[in-house]
Amino acid sequence: MENSCTNALPLTVNSSQKKETVCIFGTGDFGRSLGLKMLQCGYAVVFGSRNPQMSSLLPSGAEVLSYSEAAQKSDVIIVAIHRDHYNFFIDLIEVLHGKILVDVSNNLKINQYPESNAEYLAQLVPGAHVVKAFNTISAWALQSGALDASRQVFVCGNDTNAKHRVMDIVRALGLTPLDQGSLIAAKEIENYPLQLFPMWRFPFCLSAALCVFFFFYCVIRDIIYPYVHKKENHIFRLAISIPNRVFPITALILLALVYLPGVIAAILQLYRGTKYQRFPAWLDHWMLCRKQLGLVALGFAFLHAIYTLVIPIRYYVRWRLRNVTVTQVINKKDDPFSTSSALLGDSYVSLGILGFFLFVLLGITSLPSVSNMVNWREFRFVQSKLGYLTLALCTAHTLVYGGKRFLSSTALRWYLPSAYILALIIPCTVLVVKFILIIPCIDKTLTRIRQGWERNSTSSKSLLLGKSDVSSKVERTWASEI
Repeated sequence: MENSCTNALPLTVNSSQKKETVCIFGTGDFGRSLGLKMLQCGYAVVFGSRNPQMSSLLPSGAEVLSYSEAAQKSDVIIVAIHRDHYNFFIDLIEVLHGKILVDVSNNLKINQYPESNAEYLAQLVPGAHVVKAFNTISAWALQSGALDASRQVFVCGNDTNAKHRVMDIVRALGLTPLDQGSLIAAKEIENYPLQLFPMWRFPFCLSAALCVFFFFYCVIRDIIYPYVHKKENHIFRLAISIPNRVFPITALILLALVYLPGVIAAILQLYRGTKYQRFPAWLDHWMLCRKQLGLVALGFAFLHAIYTLVIPIRYYVRWRLRNVTVTQVINKKDDPFSTSSALLGDSYVSLGILGFFLFVLLGITSLPSVSNMVNWREFRFVQSKLGYLTLALCTAHTLVYGGKRFLSSTALRWYLPSAYILALIIPCTVLVVKFILIIPCIDKTLTRIRQGWERNSTSSKSLLLGKSDVSSKVERTWASEI
């Protein structure tokens, strides 16, 4: 049972190749898919059904019996039945005594019942060893192959031997079992498939809020204001100009928010003088979402790069270039070359290219297939050191974009500054505070705290006193020897 099977095996196998008999209660989509997978891996499969004669579409080589007859064929019974139909187990208490019941059911809502389905099944059949498993794997994943979906199978149960036996079956099917402990964890395991992007919800909502805010902010400054004051219709900016401002602003703010919780955590540790106090719940959740925030920010950076590439083919840009050229020809004048403007423009583009390159590098190293190939120090160097360098380059890219207009009063419209100025608040704050934290005197204290030192700690004082006592004893011994 150590070797896992492949999808290339035939649907039917010779009896000499079969490992053991596994019983499956239920002939629905999941039960049939799991039975087929087990047949491919060499198991003998017996289905238990309330109507054995009516069961069809079952894999070739499987036997179909009633519940009581099928239960007598195997010590491992996989229950692929909804909780609403568990009542028949009361009639099988004696038959199921000492057997392993693998509950694979899920609910329609999170925390739909006071107890988990597995715990409820254990109450109905107290003599059986109930194990929760396979509820995170879909019938489609079993049919199309584990590589097309998650290979992880959460397993929990009170009986260690029963749990290990189920985990051996999971491995034999080419899946990866993850031991979650006792049956108390079954409720959390059953809620897991019902969660819709739990770690992505905050990044998506935050990015959507930022996009909406800056979109309407730019509409007020770039469309409504010119129309009110100059009767100019700039509605065409809604398609490319405004999105190409909103996307980089959102990307920069999200990137800064990736590193802001680490800065806040460092300040809290310095203030408390210890690392053994829990962070606030909101900060914990924020830190767990940093990877998702970074990937969403990378997506907006990609959109900014694509929108920037199409700028030369826009009608408005081509019209403006033709107009300027014709005007210069008519007036027989040309604008003198400005070295400072050329330097600012080239610096702006160069900083953007370098920042985007490092941004992509951060996204690549966050992939599990890449992060598993580097050790912790290498991963920390890329995500921390290069991450702050990326933030610094992208912030400088935005600063150079503003140039001399950064704090100019002429850039204000209805007393509203340019959107990129608002975008610089959080990144500049993060970089300034991070620069303060890496000052040697502060960094040394923070490093000691993270290594276990506590300010005003009794244990720390006793440790120091103990060291002084030892040193005094050594001095006395050394003096006596002299």
